[in-house]
Amino acid sequence: MLFSFKERNRAGRQSGASHIFAITGMAVVSLFLWGCSKPGEEEVTPTVTVQVDAAQKGPIQLKVSSDAVLYPKDQAAIVPKVVSPVKKFYVDRGTHVKAGQLLAELENQDLTGAHQKSQGGYQQAEATYLMEVQKAEQDLKFAKQSLDAAQKLYDSRQAMFKEGAVSAKDVEDSRLSLIQAQNQYDLAQKQSDLKVAEAQLNAAKGDTASAEAQLSYTKIISPIDGVVTDRPFFPGETAPQGIPLITVMDLSQIVARSHISQQEAARLKAGDPATIMVPGQSAPVKGKVTMVSPALDANSTTVEVWVAAPNPGNRLKPGSSVHVSMVGETVPNAVVVPTAALLTAPDGVTTVITLDIENVPHKVKVKTGIRDGANVQVTDGLQGSERVVTVGAFELDKEDDPVLAKTKIQVQAPKMPDEDDE
Repeated sequence: MLFSFKERNRAGRQSGASHIFAITGMAVVSLFLWGCSKPGEEEVTPTVTVQVDAAQKGPIQLKVSSDAVLYPKDQAAIVPKVVSPVKKFYVDRGTHVKAGQLLAELENQDLTGAHQKSQGGYQQAEATYLMEVQKAEQDLKFAKQSLDAAQKLYDSRQAMFKEGAVSAKDVEDSRLSLIQAQNQYDLAQKQSDLKVAEAQLNAAKGDTASAEAQLSYTKIISPIDGVVTDRPFFPGETAPQGIPLITVMDLSQIVARSHISQQEAARLKAGDPATIMVPGQSAPVKGKVTMVSPALDANSTTVEVWVAAPNPGNRLKPGSSVHVSMVGETVPNAVVVPTAALLTAPDGVTTVITLDIENVPHKVKVKTGIRDGANVQVTDGLQGSERVVTVGAFELDKEDDPVLAKTKIQVQAPKMPDEDDE
């Protein structure tokens, strides 16, 4: 039943509370009169005033929404490895820096002296090692020559002894000389002095490397590209141990980190489209899901989800509270009805009330799919062209089928948006 524009205006001036009361009252009175009719008397047909909407075909999305906090794409809170006063800063807050850029220097005269001393010790150990190498080579060469000569003498005397030219004592003396020469050669091969010198050289090398590292720690280098967001100290001050001297953030992208339930997280995956709604900005920022944590948060038993988005001009500020909406699934051609039209029985069966062309109501069992705010997908039971009852469906659902078939339906036009204040 259609209303004229004036009739819709008059209907729209009623408040929401009185509207619901009127619908419920009319339904109760009508049903009361129906039940009180006596045999032989004319039956009273119950009347219910309702509002309807259309089941339509179109896209619907499964969305997961949550509050979130913004973080930078990357961040480096640089803590000096040595405790020393600041000699000089090369950057200020807001300075854009590159990875490897020198940001500040600490006082390092004592470390410079220690480094020079370690270098001198290393050079001395290196010279000693080279001398030992030369000596070891000469000793080994001389021992080899002595061994070869002793071996030759022993072989010669053995042959002469067989001919009777030398005595057995001469052969024994040459054998003892050969054994002694062999021992000297074995000792020269071990090169004990050379190994000691090599160990000393390695120790000096380690001392030098340590001194170089300590000296390098006085130069504060940026590990990432970004912008300096914090520099809490001034030249001459000493940062306490464990306190960042400079903080650098990569703000080219922003990451919204939210915590959602396990059931909602199961519907999301990396790459899903998402939007970030920032307070004070009318247009949402488009992004995508980059991480769904594989583990639960131990304290809240929720799942952490990251949504990354571009941040041109560094408009989005880390630490801001935002609202994210993530699309887990999209059905491009679904039958969609308002959620207000759904009726769920205690046994879990879901139904809707439809009106045919003569405004006769019918209960229809339906199966639902994904939900998107005020709309829900119907996967079975509707074709997509039906009229479904929204306001008044609960009253109609209470009626038995015979009563429902005889119920007179009065379709009321929905209140116009510009009538809310009248």
